[in-house]
Amino acid sequence: MDVYTLQYTKESSWSLTPFPDVDSKQTLVLIFGGHGFMQNSAAIEELHQYYSQATIIGCSTAGEIFHDKIYDDSLSVAILQFKYTTLKVVCKKLTTTENVEQCSAELASELLANGLAAIMLFNDGLRINGSDIMRGLSRVLPPDIPVTGGMAGDGEQFKRTWVLCNGGLQEDCIVMLGLYGNALDFQYGSKGGWDIFGPERRVTSSVGNVLYELDSKPALSLYKDYLGEMAAGLPATGVLYPLLVSDGEHQDVVRTIIGVNEDEGALVLAGDVYPHAKTRLMHANFDRLIMGASDAARDIKFSYDSTCGQALALAISCFGRRKVLKEQTEEEVEAVRDVLDTDISMIGFYSYGEFSPLSTGVCELHNQTMTITLISERCDA
Repeated sequence: MDVYTLQYTKESSWSLTPFPDVDSKQTLVLIFGGHGFMQNSAAIEELHQYYSQATIIGCSTAGEIFHDKIYDDSLSVAILQFKYTTLKVVCKKLTTTENVEQCSAELASELLANGLAAIMLFNDGLRINGSDIMRGLSRVLPPDIPVTGGMAGDGEQFKRTWVLCNGGLQEDCIVMLGLYGNALDFQYGSKGGWDIFGPERRVTSSVGNVLYELDSKPALSLYKDYLGEMAAGLPATGVLYPLLVSDGEHQDVVRTIIGVNEDEGALVLAGDVYPHAKTRLMHANFDRLIMGASDAARDIKFSYDSTCGQALALAISCFGRRKVLKEQTEEEVEAVRDVLDTDISMIGFYSYGEFSPLSTGVCELHNQTMTITLISERCDA
């Protein structure tokens, strides 16, 4: 597998010209960019025209990762030309009346075929519930098919996100990529690094990803009490204080607040909360966040055989981590870069939610994690 990475900024245009001459049906182009490209997508159109045979997917971000740096309002691009792996992409723009779980199951069914080795997934980060997508996938996919990816971001705006689907930038969209063949080496790692504080409270009223009551009290009111003066900045400040959700049956998950409903006193989360689950508030531990990023990379580093060609590390980190780390956010990206072999290329983005198994097992929607996917091909295919 051959890997090329390039970047676009409004100030400097493309970092690599001419584009690599690797257009083919076994070429994958990953594009992650600022939400502003929805209004001016000329740079993305250049790639579409040049790579007319390739599969092109991606999404908007809350910050683009390119090598060991973080940018805003740029494009981070990776071009992968596989030797043995084949690709199939499916996507759908959802209407407000469509069932996300059912649509996700139907998309996954289109990918389910002999040789399916892994799936990459990106979706609208504001109007599509990632937990519904996971439930749809679990209805169709065998548990040994890994799924990784992320929910599109919109910086601190929380207004509009886009996904690359059918050659265009679409809102309210889900895109899935199936990768096929026994040559694919698809490794993943996902870690957090947040500390728990405050009393344990039980979910007494919730519907999907909307949390109405904790201990029979309005969830929003309780949450604002914890935040104090920072409550005035909701929903943006909510990413600093996520919730740990545990019901004793599923693996514990972290849920980020992405919206509030003042009229109903409710919190809107980036994924479902289990009915009757126990919750605890979380806050950042700077050192543990950086260590979590390193640990995510270590989970996959030793599975990669550098003698078999090039590899791409796709780093997807939660926007909440960036809000906490602020000007030191690049330290977590550098921590990942330091763990990986020097010949592994890396791009990625800051998201509103991450998809990955934690280490093994069924894929889950996570918030507040650094998730690394390492993509390469094996020599012995």
